[in-house]
Amino acid sequence: MRKKTSEVLEQPASEPVRRNPTQQRSRERQERILAVATQLIATKGSDQLKMSEIAERSEISIGSLYQYFPDKSSIIRTLAERYNAESRRCIDEALKAVEDGPGLQAAYSGLLDLYYEIVLATPAMRDIWSGMQADKHLLALELEESRVAGELLAEAILRVYPDSDARQVRESAFLIWHLGESTMRLAIDCSPQEGRGLVEAFKRMSLREIMQPAIE
Repeated sequence: MRKKTSEVLEQPASEPVRRNPTQQRSRERQERILAVATQLIATKGSDQLKMSEIAERSEISIGSLYQYFPDKSSIIRTLAERYNAESRRCIDEALKAVEDGPGLQAAYSGLLDLYYEIVLATPAMRDIWSGMQADKHLLALELEESRVAGELLAEAILRVYPDSDARQVRESAFLIWHLGESTMRLAIDCSPQEGRGLVEAFKRMSLREIMQPAIE
C-alpha cells in the first residue's frame, strides 16, 4: 500500500487538458459563421442579412445554423459584443495610465482618433450599428456599453480633478461617450474630409467639458 501511495504522489499533479475534438469543431464552425456574416454585412448591409445565405456560404445546413444562432439579431449581438470588448480594452488601457491634465487630454484625443480610424477600416461596424437600432435589446446593449466606457472616462477625470462633483462628472462622461458614438456614425456617412472635421469638432467640444469639470 505504501508503495502504491508513493507512486501516486510521484505522478504529475495534472496532465494538460485535451480539448474535446467536438468542441473544437464547434468553435471553428461558429467562427466561420461569424466570419461569413461579417463579410455579408460589409458588402450588403445588416438589413439584407439572410440566415439562409449565411448557412449556404458557411457550408452548413440551416438547421445547424439555428443551433448556434436562433436568429439574425443573435448574430449581430455577438459581433457587437466582440467589437465592444475590444473597444473597452483599448479605452481601459489608454485611460488607466492618466495622472494629469495633459495626459488626460492626450489619452482622450488619441482614443477618438483611433476609434475613427478603426471604424473607417471596418465597414461592417457601421451596418452592425444600423442593425442594432431596430432591436430594443441591442439598443440596450449599446447603451450599457456607453455607460461602461463613460465610467472609465469619469474615473480618469476624477483622478486628475479629485475635488470635482463626482455625480456631474459621471453624467457628463456618459453623455460624451454616447454622443461620441453618434458622431462617428455621422462622420463615416460624410466625405473623408468632412468626417474628419466632424470628429475634430466633437473633440474640441467634449474636451472643453472634460478639462473643466464641475467643482463642488
